[in-house]
Amino acid sequence: MVEQGALQSQRVAMERSIIHIAILENDPLRLVGFQSILDLIPDFHVTALSVAEVVANQDVQLAVLGSHSGVKFLETMSMLKSVRPDLLVVVTGTGMDERTILTAIASGAKGYVDEAESTSNLVQAIYAVHHGSVWIPRRVMSIFIERTSDLVRCKPVAYTTFTSRQKQVLQILVAGRSNKEIGVPLGIKERTVKSHVAKLMRMVGVRNRIALSTYAITNSLVSAQGEGISPDHY
Repeated sequence: MVEQGALQSQRVAMERSIIHIAILENDPLRLVGFQSILDLIPDFHVTALSVAEVVANQDVQLAVLGSHSGVKFLETMSMLKSVRPDLLVVVTGTGMDERTILTAIASGAKGYVDEAESTSNLVQAIYAVHHGSVWIPRRVMSIFIERTSDLVRCKPVAYTTFTSRQKQVLQILVAGRSNKEIGVPLGIKERTVKSHVAKLMRMVGVRNRIALSTYAITNSLVSAQGEGISPDHY
């Protein structure tokens, strides 16, 4: 009986380690390419699904979303996040500009992988996002930090001025979590989280969540270890 129980526990642990991935790609060649790459990873369970099927299938944890439909991919992603806020989205594309990448992240994507990169980078990105990191090219984060560096330095705020709840919200925010994802572990409503985030942005003097996260990290207000921006690709 003990051995059976141990085997059952091991089986459950193995099942939980599988990452269920949906491929959302209109181009048949790219679709086949993504599937052939990701099917080689033992931890991945890969399926080609439509947007409606992803919405209906609660087993899907992460979606690889092709961006070749132009601006419509942002609309698709926003729709997915509105009905599946728990869904992790990694966007793929070719030569996407920095502004579009940042817009995709602000809209709910957790990562961007250029198709010119190695296949190992795509696999690493999926693992990183699955474990709570944000995966974007270094050049994008560098450009963003350069653009906001003057802003985040112009209004220094002592960490002691934040309430304990604001500190909790900020710590989870830098991991790239949505308002709903922040509220669940803290036991507060989504609108309450939104209010906290808005107040934090006013206190710091920034206009969006990425700038707030950048401020928190660059001013050592929170610990980014184990979550937030991936140390390999940020």
